[in-house]
Amino acid sequence: MTKFKFPSAYTILFVLIALVAALSWIVPAGKYEMTMNEALGKEVPVAGTYKLVEGNPQGIVDVLLAPIDGLYNHDTYEAGAIDVSLFILIIGGFLGIVTKTGAIDAGIERVTDRLRGREEWMIPILMA
Repeated sequence: MTKFKFPSAYTILFVLIALVAALSWIVPAGKYEMTMNEALGKEVPVAGTYKLVEGNPQGIVDVLLAPIDGLYNHDTYEAGAIDVSLFILIIGGFLGIVTKTGAIDAGIERVTDRLRGREEWMIPILMA
């Protein structure tokens, strides 16, 4: 008997994209009228103005292109979250290198040695 292996994050995300695309064929589309709320500084929906609009059911091509369109929309050529994704990749690479070399562990050990008796200072130092 094989052990159950939890699916990867990519598998879960793809299943969720496919599920939401399937629901776009079932759930009727609608929208509210919007008005500007000066106190909030943004548009807010007006209560009681919900009405059905023409749906936009998603097909297989839309499901396959969804991860790409989230980063860079192939229809409008507008960047989506690619800047955030690249930032996370760069920070992840930096942390991977620093962790692999042991620099963080050595730094924490050195600060701990110097703060003997004043360990409560470690919390703000490590948070920074």
